[in-house]
Amino acid sequence: MADTALLDVDGTLVDTNYQHSVAWFRAFRRFGLTLPVWRIHRAIGMGGDQLVPAVAGQEFEAEHGDDARSAWTEEFDPLLPEVQPFDGARDLLAELGRRGWTVVLASSGQQQHVEAFLDKLDARELCAAWTSSADAEATKPAPDLFQVALQRVSGRAGVVLGDSTWDVEAAAKAGMAGVAVRTGGYSTDELAGAGASGVHDSLRELLEHLDDTPFASPS
Repeated sequence: MADTALLDVDGTLVDTNYQHSVAWFRAFRRFGLTLPVWRIHRAIGMGGDQLVPAVAGQEFEAEHGDDARSAWTEEFDPLLPEVQPFDGARDLLAELGRRGWTVVLASSGQQQHVEAFLDKLDARELCAAWTSSADAEATKPAPDLFQVALQRVSGRAGVVLGDSTWDVEAAAKAGMAGVAVRTGGYSTDELAGAGASGVHDSLRELLEHLDDTPFASPS
């Protein structure tokens, strides 16, 4: 009986995935590690606690993990002015609310970045709550953040919107339906293969076909 719309933010509502990739590339370079940007991009959607060992290995995580995450913040912050919402992002939030959904932004980003994106979206009044990486011990693809986001509004069940395989996998682990948009750079086959019940090229396209998705109306 789904009543809560849980929306990822980075790469889903705001166009950040390539800025994230570049910031991580520069952060790793501080420690003498040069990784192909495409390989970093393939891990975007994970939280930093998951991404560092996934792309740099457990030994690097043990030696430099926390410092690398701090370096990433220093590299990403100057890129914030470049970040823009995707077309249709605010319209989608408003439409979900109009249909009776409780809208929660289920982000694994840092609190200050989530706040900045809320301002860019002009969406504070459209959302019942939002999360950040501080709200769960393990970030995506672990299900913790979606579970915390649902509990925050005392929801019965949730439907997730994300842009990465990690979002879809986390939704499945949380027992929630997952819908995906390709704005994060993942293919239709990858997203569907991870378990997405539907894949759309853009938020605007999703809006146009909302009646054919699990977001049609709360159960």
